[in-house]
Amino acid sequence: MPSWTEYREIARERGALAYQLFIVNSVAEASPEEMQKILPRHLAYQKEMEAAGKLFLAGPLSDDTGTSMSGGGLIIYRAEDIEEAHAIAASDPMHQEGGRSFTVRAWLVNEGALNFQLRLSEQRGNLG
Repeated sequence: MPSWTEYREIARERGALAYQLFIVNSVAEASPEEMQKILPRHLAYQKEMEAAGKLFLAGPLSDDTGTSMSGGGLIIYRAEDIEEAHAIAASDPMHQEGGRSFTVRAWLVNEGALNFQLRLSEQRGNLG
């Protein structure tokens, strides 16, 4: 199996996008009530990361039935390397204050399609 760096180069050579992002799996550790107390600081931090160009996508996850909230979330960051992504995630108040624990993994985006519609006069967009 090639190293991560080697695989990234191989993907580029075969014509894949090979765009590296970092996935943060954020897992509930505190009670829902405690996480609700932290939530405003977490959302403010997410907004800061978005403005800084570091936050790509983020949002809560359902449980495995798809019918209830799990208390966890998925965050995708743009970063130079996994160490920077880990530092960004560690600075999130939800993680700092014990609401959630987290893991970080590199993700190499190779295939897929992204469609979006932006209606400037209506100040709305659609991603799908």
